[in-house]
Amino acid sequence: MNSTTVSLIVFACVFGGALLGIFLHTVLPQHHLGNESKDIVKLGVGLVGTMAALVLGLLVASAKGSYDNQSAELTQMSANIALLDRGLALYGPETKETRALLRGAVVRILDQMWSKDGASSSPMAAPAGGEILYEKIQGLSPKNDTQRSIQSQVLSIAVDIGKTRWLMYAQQATSVSMPLLVVLVIWLTVIFISFGLFAPFNATVVSSLFVSALSVSGAIFLILEMYSPYSGLIQISSAPLRAALAHLGQ
Repeated sequence: MNSTTVSLIVFACVFGGALLGIFLHTVLPQHHLGNESKDIVKLGVGLVGTMAALVLGLLVASAKGSYDNQSAELTQMSANIALLDRGLALYGPETKETRALLRGAVVRILDQMWSKDGASSSPMAAPAGGEILYEKIQGLSPKNDTQRSIQSQVLSIAVDIGKTRWLMYAQQATSVSMPLLVVLVIWLTVIFISFGLFAPFNATVVSSLFVSALSVSGAIFLILEMYSPYSGLIQISSAPLRAALAHLGQ
């Protein structure tokens, strides 16, 4: 299920819990809704609310950490690409074909991760073509110590780029912890049931509970979106990679 579907399910559970609480308010005997009962419910819901806040904070921290890691990896890969191109340029004019191959690979990465108008086109595809670039660099025939040193360095950079690319691909499988999310939704539903349990049935109360449930489901939506930084609403900027591309071949 995508983030929109999950957030709609969360909204239905939470707001449905609020409506269930309002319904229980109308059918329960009055002595069940007295001040003593209200105090006990407040104590229990306060504990549940504290635990829900902790779990929500944990989910936010996990999602933000995953998003930041992938953003940092993209920036690092972009810097390595630019450095690889400069190293090949310093090697000599015989690397012209290899540099063209590198530029083409970067263009393909941009097309896979972002469409030309800036919107996401498709999830990142499995890395391909890196072996050809590595073989081209490995096949160079250095004529002096300087070229041999440069060849060794650019080979190391090419390996680092390949590692980062595969890491970014593998991290697509990272997602929110479903047990934590399910437990959080159950706790939030309990909290909203308690909200409705002691609330009168009128338009103001229902509207307030509706907006609150919408806010909660919106928070879950944003958490899930941060786990899809190349295809979701909260996308990683392509600026570092495009900046590297602009300097390739110069």
